[in-house]
Amino acid sequence: MGLPSTEQVTLVQTSWAKCVPIADVAADLFYNKLFELDPELRPLFPADLAAQKKKLMAMITLAVEGLTSLDELVPKVQELGRRHAVYYKVTAPMFDTVGAALLDTLEKGLGESWDANHKEAWTIVYGVLSNTMINAGDAAVAESA
Repeated sequence: MGLPSTEQVTLVQTSWAKCVPIADVAADLFYNKLFELDPELRPLFPADLAAQKKKLMAMITLAVEGLTSLDELVPKVQELGRRHAVYYKVTAPMFDTVGAALLDTLEKGLGESWDANHKEAWTIVYGVLSNTMINAGDAAVAESA
């Protein structure tokens, strides 16, 4: 899977802009779906998800806005991947579950404006970002072993 096209980046950015005003609802949808897909992930998070939901929405916003400046975004995503792997023991398969929960959240949150082009754009963007995190996390775990 290659990098997203300029049109796909624009689709992701404009669709995310529609989610920002409903950030609380989107975060609820995301975590509900995440724990429905894999209940074993629930213990990795605090009992009160309020702060975590804000972090999630802020991180997605940072990533989406950074898609036009990958040279600045990639080191931040790599650091996030290292932290998730080393401190939270996040593994590569967990990223698939997160991706599925994200796509489900976007589909529900965007309603009629969600279509196959949005799904493809978000899938590519998430794939690039998650692979960057996974690779950085794997390297960090190997270094600490």
